[in-house]
Amino acid sequence: MFTESKFTLIVGAGPTGLTLARVLQRHGAPFRIIEQAPAPQTGSRGKGIQPRTQEVLDDLGLLPAFRDAGAPYPELLIHRPGGGTLAQRMDEQHEPTAAAPYPNMLMLPQWRTVELLAAGVPVEYGVGVTAITDGAVTLSTGETVTPRHVVGCDGGRSTVRKSLSVSFEGATAEEQLTIADVRIPGLSRDAWHIWPGDDGRSFRLGLCPMPGTDEFQLTAPPTGESIEDLVASAGLRVTHVGWTSHYRANMRMVSRYRAGNVFLAGDAAHVHSPAGGQGLNTGVQDAYNLGWKLAYGGDRLLDTYEAERLPVAAGVLGISTRLHRRAADAEEDAMRRDDPALKQLSLNYRGGPLSAEHRAAPGAVRAGDRAPGPILDLLRGPQFTLLAFHWTGDLPVSSPTQHVHRITDPLAAETYDVQEPTLFLVRPDNYIGCVTSDMDDVTRYVDALR
Repeated sequence: MFTESKFTLIVGAGPTGLTLARVLQRHGAPFRIIEQAPAPQTGSRGKGIQPRTQEVLDDLGLLPAFRDAGAPYPELLIHRPGGGTLAQRMDEQHEPTAAAPYPNMLMLPQWRTVELLAAGVPVEYGVGVTAITDGAVTLSTGETVTPRHVVGCDGGRSTVRKSLSVSFEGATAEEQLTIADVRIPGLSRDAWHIWPGDDGRSFRLGLCPMPGTDEFQLTAPPTGESIEDLVASAGLRVTHVGWTSHYRANMRMVSRYRAGNVFLAGDAAHVHSPAGGQGLNTGVQDAYNLGWKLAYGGDRLLDTYEAERLPVAAGVLGISTRLHRRAADAEEDAMRRDDPALKQLSLNYRGGPLSAEHRAAPGAVRAGDRAPGPILDLLRGPQFTLLAFHWTGDLPVSSPTQHVHRITDPLAAETYDVQEPTLFLVRPDNYIGCVTSDMDDVTRYVDALR
């Protein structure tokens, strides 16, 4: 039984909603997660897991399962119109470093991402929202509930967003695209196959092998041909066509993430072109940011969700839109994905309401940044973590809500760019909240969150 007004209602069980459920679950915060669809979503859909999202999955204890199910992005094998092939990469494979232990994008179909995130999460399928009025939520089952918070993770056509009358500003691309999951015998699975148009520059057909399956994700602009005929034009044969989508990319976002006790996250707040693999990852990180704040529950803290995430979504939307335009204009190297910003490791909340940098001369890593390796093992869990570099004075005793570590590893000090006694207070979402040389600053920071 759920006590009225004491739980969070998560609307939508895609990657964003499931990540939020996982975060609340580990905080011991009560929630219900509902999904209008009668069963988990199918289809490869968004297939890229960026390095920052891999760090989130590491923190949640899920990364080993994701790495077992997924694979690195393969080379592109371009089949030239005049014959012959050309191999190239979207981005070079990078070696792990102390600061970035997961430097490369991981590929796996979205249905598998949902499956892995949903394990152990009590999703109520076949249940949607029909109305939200004065804090009361009417469900499609006829039940009315009054949760403490509602989070709309219900996609680009979000019922929750529409109930708030929040505008969804942006544009819909003119270019259409077909995506489908297909089986093609005899086609090598060690490359992402690309067939350009007759001009050698435009895009005609792509077939990307989905790890852990016998399927390829087909992408193609509309040609008037059936999927079978399109594939046949490349000298191949389709034996099965599964999930299929014909769509125009939307590039839109909301002007606010919160209205009272109702929040928006993921595609309900921002939708992207698939170019650059940003949408799913940004949604997961919305949930990672919001989850611990919902668990703590203070209004001032919850206000920081919009203040931190809305600028991030705007920046990411700009990146994915530019990549979309490059592809639409058939620019040279339009498939390159070597911009470090795409990894989302540099996204930060510097200058935000929860970033307290007390040093007169901050180093390269400062309040508002993600906490880099090589000490991610110390950060796992729902607690705050106090990292004390070069510290000889007294420190508080570790507790369930705050772990305390003296850091003596020279590599860690080099990674955090500290030479003097310095305290880094890391938030539950593994962003650095406070940096100081005075323990009183840490105490005041924590007290202000209550």
